Amino acid sequence: MSMQQRPAARTGAMSWYAWGDPDRAAPLDPNVRALIAQTLGAELRDLPPVPEEAVRLPEPALPGRARADLVAAVGGDTGRVRDDRAARLRHGAGKSTPDLLRMRAGRDVRAPDAVVLPAAHEEVEAVLAACSRHRVAVVPFGGGTSVVGGVDPLRGPFAAVVALDLREMDRLVRLDTESGTAVLQAGLRTPEAEELLAAHGYTLGHLPQSYEYATIGGYAATRSSGQASSGYGRFDAMVLALKAATPRGTLEAGRAPASAAGPDLRQLLLGSEGAFGVVTEVTVRVRPLPSAHLDEAWAFPSFTEGAAALRALARSPLRPTTARLSDETETFVNAALSGKEAAPGCLAVVGFDGEEDDVEARRAACARVLSGAGGTPLGSEPVADWRGSRFHAPYLRDTLLSAGVLAETLETAATWADLLPLYRAVSGAVSQALKGPEGDTVVLCHISHTYPEGASLYFTVVTAAGDDPLSRWERAKRAAGDAIADGGGTISHHHAVGTDHLPWMAEEIGPLGVEVLRAVKERLDPEGVLNPGKLIPAPPRRT
Repeated sequence: MSMQQRPAARTGAMSWYAWGDPDRAAPLDPNVRALIAQTLGAELRDLPPVPEEAVRLPEPALPGRARADLVAAVGGDTGRVRDDRAARLRHGAGKSTPDLLRMRAGRDVRAPDAVVLPAAHEEVEAVLAACSRHRVAVVPFGGGTSVVGGVDPLRGPFAAVVALDLREMDRLVRLDTESGTAVLQAGLRTPEAEELLAAHGYTLGHLPQSYEYATIGGYAATRSSGQASSGYGRFDAMVLALKAATPRGTLEAGRAPASAAGPDLRQLLLGSEGAFGVVTEVTVRVRPLPSAHLDEAWAFPSFTEGAAALRALARSPLRPTTARLSDETETFVNAALSGKEAAPGCLAVVGFDGEEDDVEARRAACARVLSGAGGTPLGSEPVADWRGSRFHAPYLRDTLLSAGVLAETLETAATWADLLPLYRAVSGAVSQALKGPEGDTVVLCHISHTYPEGASLYFTVVTAAGDDPLSRWERAKRAAGDAIADGGGTISHHHAVGTDHLPWMAEEIGPLGVEVLRAVKERLDPEGVLNPGKLIPAPPRRT
């Protein structure tokens, strides 16, 4: 049924220098700060943000004719083509540590020349046509949650760049209860989408750490994966169909649950990061709201034994909705943060959503697998701390950054055969890269997404910021990327490519794969204005 419903409450914009609402980032307790400094063997130096008025922005450079055409593209509404300082600043970066360091320092901020807010697919198409005609770069902007440089307003070879903010495209367009699908506009943030679906008894079940601010279109454009992916699946697997605007017109892909009508064109747009087109609408699988939920924690003597247990679970016929395993270091640190005694070895968390009988049957079946693999049940209490704080980690990162501590994440995925060697290689490479007078480094890791063939690894790196925190993090990122490539992992399981992972992209997909991406780009975006500098490796320089 067609409905065109909008959320009753809108999620607010994020801070210009931090994640989410900065009032939710509590200051670091002095005793905790002293303990961190002692653990890292470092002197910590505060990194507060400069006042907003002190941030240096380049002067807007959007040509007058281009601006007039952009205003016309959004129905003549001058208020939806903004070049005021506040709008430009808040679209100047994503939320990676390098992004936040630049913002806090108020230097080298890459603000767009204007922010355009279309309200319909046709307006997006008209904006892209205007940008292509005037050779103005355009960067799609959803929730602004990218941690890989995916929304950085890079101009490339163009004289100007605009941010295309999709926040006005926030409707539940249609709900098909017979088929179990919903059509959602790309600008809906996840809490808004869940509010609209829950009113009809449905849920997406997509719960990434960026849940509070990320958008439906962003999930599709980056192949997002959520914390409940073991049960609900990755976001790209939820998408039955999508619509995208390109400078050359509309591309629609997908019309049935499965098809043999040639290669699946959805895959050109899923994960394309706005470089081929702007996803404006997706048709997704939805599930009835679960009537029962159950969590359990399990202890394993080691990360190796816990990983073997999750592998067995991933291959079992009855699987949990959520399955994750922290290594020894992360288990200890998480317990310390919650003021609890750490479980011996490694902590695994499993969760089950569904009808009561189904939940109990799956819980019993998984318990047999986990106990058979050497696990010890700990009940539900240890899970409560994680579930209650699972969206708070970005705020803790901001708190630590203000205190002079880098706490950033990176992720990969590999087959089970490669997983543990890759875990050791990345941990070692990052620790080695950060050795020096700045102090020690702590590397934590967990498995958060499992498949019959392999799993993801999600690392958290904690180290003193030092005198040059940006170059310090870049050293760690290069070391991790090289170790991932050498160890047979993917450069990104769910954070996407953006600018940060571009140096390893050609190696991952091969030279012919790069040519294929360039060919698609040239066909859909002949002038190359869509999100330049992201996803697609540049052609080698001729000598």
